[in-house]
Amino acid sequence: PLITGEERKKLEKERKKARKKAMKEKKKRMAALSFAGDEEMEDENNGADDSEAKEDGKSSQSSTQEQDNGNTKAIMKNPEVDTSFLPDKEREQRALAERDQLRKEWLDRQKTTKEEILEITYSYWDGTGHRRTVQCKKGDTVGMFLDIVRCDLAKEFREMGNVTSDELIYVKEDLIIPQDISFYDMIATRARGKSGPLFNFDVHEDVRLGALDSRVEKDESHPGKVVERRWYDRNKHIFPASRWEIYDPAKEYGNYTIHGGEVNKKKK
Repeated sequence: PLITGEERKKLEKERKKARKKAMKEKKKRMAALSFAGDEEMEDENNGADDSEAKEDGKSSQSSTQEQDNGNTKAIMKNPEVDTSFLPDKEREQRALAERDQLRKEWLDRQKTTKEEILEITYSYWDGTGHRRTVQCKKGDTVGMFLDIVRCDLAKEFREMGNVTSDELIYVKEDLIIPQDISFYDMIATRARGKSGPLFNFDVHEDVRLGALDSRVEKDESHPGKVVERRWYDRNKHIFPASRWEIYDPAKEYGNYTIHGGEVNKKKK
């Protein structure tokens, strides 16, 4: 039999009600289940997400490594370029060790030199000269030298037994040498006096023959004078004491050469 339009609408309405009822029953059954099922579903979903993230991370890391390898190849050092000016910790440590070694060697050589024996010719001056020779070390100061001289002169000059080394002065090449200066200092710096070098302590004359070069100072060394300070105070206005002045290591006394040597200029 044919179904009329009203009957068709009625059937559709009944089907909708049946579907709604079935959906309600399904929701009730789902609500009655434990939450474990939901957690398992979430874990599965999270596991899937983690796997996808790992895969993405691996692919990203792989691409980054490939990029880094490319960059490394691109910035390799050119062996023909000078890189000595760049910081290098190992090179700096080697240089520091070499400097320390050189400094130690220099100090050892300096100590050995200061222990060498130096023979000094001097003249005890009391208005006339009395030439003598004594020995001391290159590292000795002028004050130590004057104490040796005082003991040497006391054997012949009675007045020397009543004075101390502080009451004596040492005059070399018209300069009064301070007692705290050592002979090594004058030798090492090749110090110059007003009338000759301060680093020669023997006595000799220039024996050059023929025409002399006026630019070259005579190779002469004069004996230093040992004088009592009270004698100097009484006679410093009279020659030769009137020429004497206190030696200043910082003062430049001019350029000079000696026969057979190069031009020397006192360093500032």
